[in-house]
Amino acid sequence: MTYIGVDIGGTNLKAGLVSEEGQILAQKKMKIAEIDNQEALTWTMVSMIQDLAAAAEIPLDRIASVGVGVPGAVEIRSGSILYTCNLPLRNVPLRRLFHRYLPLPLYIENDANCAAVAEYYAGAGRNSKRFVTVTLGTGIGGGIIHNGKIFHGSNGMAGEVGHMCIVADGELCPCGRRGCWEQYASANALKRLTQQALERNPHSILAQVVAQNGGAISGRSAFIAARQGDPVGQRVCDMYIRYLSIGIVNLVNIFQPDTLAIGGGVSHEADAQLLIPVQQMVAKETIPCNRDKMTRIVKAQLGNDAGIVGAALLGKGKR
Repeated sequence: MTYIGVDIGGTNLKAGLVSEEGQILAQKKMKIAEIDNQEALTWTMVSMIQDLAAAAEIPLDRIASVGVGVPGAVEIRSGSILYTCNLPLRNVPLRRLFHRYLPLPLYIENDANCAAVAEYYAGAGRNSKRFVTVTLGTGIGGGIIHNGKIFHGSNGMAGEVGHMCIVADGELCPCGRRGCWEQYASANALKRLTQQALERNPHSILAQVVAQNGGAISGRSAFIAARQGDPVGQRVCDMYIRYLSIGIVNLVNIFQPDTLAIGGGVSHEADAQLLIPVQQMVAKETIPCNRDKMTRIVKAQLGNDAGIVGAALLGKGKR
């Protein structure tokens, strides 16, 4: 069986033809800015699906289902987009609109849940019954898989792990609360910590690293400086890893997953600088348990493909 996954991103709308094993067989993309209403979104999806099937010489009735990953809130039962972060779309009955053109089953999910589904079937979560993903980006996304099913909670909003408070009365978050985890452990938070260290230490190796990057601070700046022996960069890394680990410890203590995978750009840093220190801190601070029952902390494996693969395989668990 083959599946179609549609990933609605901040810049591009991507669609892919995906195998049962989670391999992308073909894909298409277009600029999201070209889509400004619900009819345009629906017809664009339909056109991309038809093009993918035709290119692969697969009849549409050989496609098991279509899945859509949305960067916002969705209503999975009705197949509707409630709102998105990057499109002027609200309360879009996507499944109903889609079925005007194609009779294929269509499933819809939050994009963080799609990433979790992708890793569960085809990446770091394989062979795990209980699996959690944490994605470090502009904010922090999360997905929870329990016994092979996405855990949605009573209202579909479970998995908003970036908005648990780890610092009482801390940094103001766009959600309206203070001290949210994503204000301390997202890629944006890492940049802020780096900026603060740079202002206090204008003659450090960290300052040289930033200058060599045209004055732009990135999520890699502190790690690059630390690898060059800079104590300022190392302090930023240590602080960031501490904040990241606090949130992961909370997730492990609450859910006790078999595996927890960390994804997003920051996760690409060298294991010795990021993954191993996080593993050590989590092992030290989580509730003690039998060694063969401890949560595995690993890197996510699918990278930018997770959105398409996870959306496509939403239908796999429905059969």
